[in-house]
Amino acid sequence: MPASEPAAAVRAVVPLSRWAVLRRLHFYAGIFIGPFLFIAALTGLAYTLTPQLDRIAYGHELYVDQITESKVPLADQVDAARAAHPTGTLTTVSVLDDPHATTRIAFSTPELAADEKVDTVYVDPYTGQVRGTLTTWYGSTPTTTWLDSFHRTLNLGDLGRNYSELAASWLWVVALGGVVLWLGRKRKYRGERGRALVPDLQAKGVRRTRGWHASVGLWITAGLLVLSATGLTWSQHAGAHFSTVLDAMKGHAPALDAGLTSGHHGTGTAPTGEGLPAGVSLEQVIRAAGPMSGRTDITVPADASTAYVVAQDDGVWPVGFDQVAVDPRSGEVTERVEYADWPFLAKLTKIGIRAHMGELFGIVNQVLLAALALGLLCVIVWGYRMWWQRRPRRATARLGAPPARGGWRALPVWFLAIAVPVTIAVGWALPLLGLSLLAFVVFDLLAGAFRWALRTPGPRPVD
Repeated sequence: MPASEPAAAVRAVVPLSRWAVLRRLHFYAGIFIGPFLFIAALTGLAYTLTPQLDRIAYGHELYVDQITESKVPLADQVDAARAAHPTGTLTTVSVLDDPHATTRIAFSTPELAADEKVDTVYVDPYTGQVRGTLTTWYGSTPTTTWLDSFHRTLNLGDLGRNYSELAASWLWVVALGGVVLWLGRKRKYRGERGRALVPDLQAKGVRRTRGWHASVGLWITAGLLVLSATGLTWSQHAGAHFSTVLDAMKGHAPALDAGLTSGHHGTGTAPTGEGLPAGVSLEQVIRAAGPMSGRTDITVPADASTAYVVAQDDGVWPVGFDQVAVDPRSGEVTERVEYADWPFLAKLTKIGIRAHMGELFGIVNQVLLAALALGLLCVIVWGYRMWWQRRPRRATARLGAPPARGGWRALPVWFLAIAVPVTIAVGWALPLLGLSLLAFVVFDLLAGAFRWALRTPGPRPVD
C-alpha cells in the first residue's frame, strides 16, 4: 500500500465521524425532546386562535353594539365602572383606536395582585353603560391567559416553565442539525441534489417518510429558529442570562421616570384609589401625551408625588411603545420615552416577542405561526414513524436502533479543542440544553457499557 493511502483513509474517516456524531445527537434529541416539542407546537397552535376565540367568547365585553358621534367623558366611564365594581384600587384606564372597542378600566385587589391579574370592567364609550367584568392578565382575557399559561407552563407554574424552555433550547439544535444532515445527504447522492426541497413521491417505506420529514423541516427551519430565539428571551433560566447580556450591552428599553419634582407638586387632592385625582381630565392627559396608535394605557397616579403614565401598546407593524408622564395637576409632560429612541437590541427583542405572539403582522402572522406549528407537528410524527419503520424485523428488537456510536473517537484533536469549549459556553447560556445534553452523554455511555458487558464472554470453565 502506498504511504499516501493511510493518510487518505484517515482524512476520509474524519468527515464520516462528524456525520455519525451529528446523526446520533439528532436521533437522541428527536426521541427524547420530541414530546416536549410536540406539546409546545400543539399548545402554540391553539394560542394562534386566541383573537378569534376572544371575539366569540367575549364579544359582548370587548365590542360595542353601535357607534355614535359623541363619547361619554372618561371620568364618567370610570364612575360607571366603579359603581359596578365598588372594591379594589383603580389602576389603569385603557382606550383603543378601534371605534368598535369598549373602554377597559382595571381595578387591583390583593387577591389578584399575587398572580399579576386585575378585574377589568368594560364600558361602552358611547353610552357609558357597563358591558361586563373579566379577570385579566396584562390585558388578556381569561381564555387567552389560560392558553398562554398552558403553552408556557402547562399550567404548572414555575416548574412547568422548564418544559417550554427545554423545547425552545433544543429546537434550533434539531432544526439546524436536520438541515445539515439532509443537505449533506443530497450532496452525497449527486442525482438527488435538486430534490432537497421536495420529497420523492416515488420512494417507498422509510425513504418516503424521511423525504417528507426532511423537506418540510427544511421549509420551516427559518421560522423555527425565530421561535426558538424569541421563546428563550423570556424563559426562566436562559432568559436570565439573556437579560444579563442586555445589561452589559445596555440593550434594555429605557425606563420612564413618573416621579414629580417639587416644582410639579400641586395642592390638589391626592389619589385614594377610589377614583381619579383632582386636576386635568383624562382627555387632556391623552392630548398632552400626543396621538398614539393601538391601545393607550393610562396608569392612574398612586400618590401625590406620581404622574399619570400614558403608555402606547401597538404590537402591529409599524409598532409603537411610547411612554409619557403627565402631571395630573397642570397637564404638563414631565418626561417622554419614545420607542424610536430605544436601543437596537431592545427594539429587536420587543418585535421578536410580538411576532412570537402572533401580533406583529396581524392575521398574516397568525397564519404563519399556525403553519409553522402544523409543520413541526408533522415533522415530529414523521420522525417517530421513521424510528418505527427502521426497526429490525425480529421479535427481539421492536424499535429502530440509534445510529452507530463511537464516531467521536475519530474526531481530530483540533476539532474537539474547538467543539468542547463552544459546547460548554452554549450549555452555560442555555442551562437546560447543557444539562440534558450531559444526560444524553451519560445515558449513551451507560448503554454502551451495558451492551459491551453483554457481548463480553465470561471466563471459560477450568478443566
